[in-house]
Amino acid sequence: QVQLVESGGGSVQAGGSLRLSCAASGYTYRDFCMGWFRQAPGKEREAVASIDVAGRATYPGSVKGRFTISRDNAKNTLYLQMNSLRAEDTASYYCARYSNSLCNYGSWNYWGQGTQVTVSS
Repeated sequence: QVQLVESGGGSVQAGGSLRLSCAASGYTYRDFCMGWFRQAPGKEREAVASIDVAGRATYPGSVKGRFTISRDNAKNTLYLQMNSLRAEDTASYYCARYSNSLCNYGSWNYWGQGTQVTVSS
């Protein structure tokens, strides 16, 4: 069965950095688009980054230039490097698998349990 397990969350001061990891198992990791999402209390879940099988990444404006998504197909692991963290980045972060390789014309159909990131100002 598909499993996604996040790690690397924690508490950091504003301006600091964290790297999240997501270990994937139960499927052919290299064949699927992957992504990161976050959800803060009382707010809707929002997409943070996605990466297709060719390594093409997309970001919303709120994190572009500060966050970098990457994937290691040999280790079946997805990463999110977060720099210049702000208080508004505080949220639970989730990795997710898309239903195809392209990050398009499908849906996010598998989710991890999440890891908490807290940024203090």
